[in-house]
Amino acid sequence: MTANTAKKTRAASTRNSESRTNKPWAPPAMLDAPEPPPGYHYRWIREAAGGQGDATNMSKRMREGYEPVRAEDHPEFAAPTVQDGQHAGVIGVGGLILAKIPNETVGQRNEYYRNQTEGQMDAVDNNLMRESDPSMPMGSPQRKSTTTFGNPEAGNG
Repeated sequence: MTANTAKKTRAASTRNSESRTNKPWAPPAMLDAPEPPPGYHYRWIREAAGGQGDATNMSKRMREGYEPVRAEDHPEFAAPTVQDGQHAGVIGVGGLILAKIPNETVGQRNEYYRNQTEGQMDAVDNNLMRESDPSMPMGSPQRKSTTTFGNPEAGNG
């Protein structure tokens, strides 16, 4: 070797000079989904369970306003698709299909359930208020439970 021959340092090796992302490694998610279009929300819904179609759930979700998302709507997203049947060509994996719903409908649904919850809480509060009124007494529930496992005195030993 001559004095002019420079040895490549470890820091200059191609392994260290490669471009790396700042994102830490994580196992791939089974339910990755593309970005929904403006004004829509995506959700995975059950199409089948245990190898059997779940028509009841699908019918309910369609009546709520969900629409299946077709793979052709997202050519930039490498997604598994349903190969056959009524939902062929729809993004889906493991009995679930990707569906979209307008944000306006999501807001209306959330408001409906918020009102339902408030009504139930009001009913509970009214029952508690009745308890303090002597003209409308509320009886205390009688609850008693016992559990024994291998108690020799009970003959289970």
